[in-house]
Amino acid sequence: MKKTLLFTVLYCVSCVAGLVQAETTALVGGRLIDGYGHQPLANSVVLIRDGVIEQVGTIATLPVPNGYTVVSTEGMDVLPGLWENHAHLMLNGHANYAHWDKAYINRLSDEIMPASALQLLLAGVTSARDLGAPLKDSLSVKRRIETGEIPGPRLFISGPFLQHRAYPGTEAFRWSINGVKDAQQKVDKLAEAGVDIIKLIDQDKMTLQEAQAIVTQAHKHGLKVVAHAHRPDEIRRGLAIGVDNFEHTGLTTAPGFPEDVLNQLKERTATGRVAGGPLFWTPTVEGLWNYDLTVANPEHLDADCWQRGLKPDTVADIKQSLLQPGKLAYMQLTPLRKPTLKNKIAQLREAGVVFLVGTDSGIPTKFHCQSTWNELSVWVDVMGISAMDTIRAATYWPAVMMGVSDKVGTVSEGKYADIIAVKGDVLRYINKLSDVSLVMKNGKIYRQNGIVHEDSL
Repeated sequence: MKKTLLFTVLYCVSCVAGLVQAETTALVGGRLIDGYGHQPLANSVVLIRDGVIEQVGTIATLPVPNGYTVVSTEGMDVLPGLWENHAHLMLNGHANYAHWDKAYINRLSDEIMPASALQLLLAGVTSARDLGAPLKDSLSVKRRIETGEIPGPRLFISGPFLQHRAYPGTEAFRWSINGVKDAQQKVDKLAEAGVDIIKLIDQDKMTLQEAQAIVTQAHKHGLKVVAHAHRPDEIRRGLAIGVDNFEHTGLTTAPGFPEDVLNQLKERTATGRVAGGPLFWTPTVEGLWNYDLTVANPEHLDADCWQRGLKPDTVADIKQSLLQPGKLAYMQLTPLRKPTLKNKIAQLREAGVVFLVGTDSGIPTKFHCQSTWNELSVWVDVMGISAMDTIRAATYWPAVMMGVSDKVGTVSEGKYADIIAVKGDVLRYINKLSDVSLVMKNGKIYRQNGIVHEDSL
């Protein structure tokens, strides 16, 4: 009797499911750069069912079945959705942190962070690591994106920074560490709340035991640790305690990394999988390289893409703060740092670290709708990194680092349909990513032919 009842229930469920029309889309015609770094696939066909990539082939080998909505990508390069590996959704380019942190702390969940998330998505960023914000706000925005309440990238959050001593007035999103037990408890609190990654800064100011407790406890929870690399001792300490990913190019105006730091980096990268995988590094270089260019021509600060989702008074406040970009206190050392950047990037590459594309998006003058493609452009056009390697640093490698390469990071069967397309040849002209034609996340199109699908937002 029970088996008969169970069969009847399952049969009815299957009947109902059969009445629901599967969402099927075919992307047809473009050159596919799938994220693996091999030869792109010309005249590609990507079949998508219910938000998942079903099959990948070519016009010659994979006919589009009946019932699929065909979206032409002819004349375009098709890529995995980009990752922004160092975003600050709680920031929107305002020049005065002290003012912003006070004026907008109660508007983060309802206005600021959702606006930042939307701006990233429409720029072709379908996954983002948000590295530093109040825990409650971070969790709220992440949950609402996951449930479809608001649009945004797949969000991987750290919640508050963990640091030696929080700066006065920043305690909502920076947590001080006071002893080994406190370090363990704060990591436990973040992990149990549901963060995806732990962010550690000023680890050289902590005791070795405190810093080690953070990394050890994070790894017990299966969480990776990202850490600042502004000072040589931050790097030395980070290597000693087993940090997974360093952030920023750092070292202010010094011409390069000390020899002992480079030797330690080479020792770590030589161990590879034995040490738990590659040593990742997010250099966030474009904001430094492009600052004097922004001062010389600030016109891009007037673009309206960064205003989407923000209230008029917020927009006016940000504009007012950027009226004289050449006088920003935050940036006064930047022109002196610029001449050192090529050497530092070359040193890190020679040391064998695996780069990830991230920008510090949201800091003064750095808008979420512009930062990521600018980073890619500087890597290729200035730093001499190949376009293919740069694209992989914004697609494949971040998914590997975050342990989600079975779900995202490449355009391949069984993975989520997080896909972008751009008119033209991005392997020759990487800055074409400044204007994505198609943005698809989980099979849903948010932008097509360069036009935002407002009904999808």
